[in-house]
Amino acid sequence: MKKLDEIMELMTDEMADFKTSVLKLQLISKQLFGLSIPISTEAMEKNLNTFLEKQEEENQSKHAILNSIDKKLEHAMIMPNYMLVIFGILGILMLGLLGYFGFTAKAAKEEKFEMYWMMIKSENEQYEEYFLENPKLEDDYCEWLEGKK
Repeated sequence: MKKLDEIMELMTDEMADFKTSVLKLQLISKQLFGLSIPISTEAMEKNLNTFLEKQEEENQSKHAILNSIDKKLEHAMIMPNYMLVIFGILGILMLGLLGYFGFTAKAAKEEKFEMYWMMIKSENEQYEEYFLENPKLEDDYCEWLEGKK
């Protein structure tokens, strides 16, 4: 019985809490019904039109930016003009240097060849002078050369 009384008391407390909650809910629902938020099509159209105008302005600005980028890309070059000029000048300079060094190498080779012939001629002249002074040695030298062949 004691337990039953306790349960009954708890039930009455719960019911009282439930009743206050229901009353609060009714009060809030009355306030909600009392509030009126008039949504008219005119207001919606006005807001929609302003939004669409802003959207159109943004689209136009994006379109203008994309057009300017396209124009820049049409005139863009992989390598700037000054780089082409620099490479052209360097190429001409390299060809000139190669020609110059080739010419100087050829001239140096010819000069060495001339020096070699001058040495041989001078040696031959010395031999000829020697053999003119000693004709017997010249004959011996000629026989020695024939014997070598």
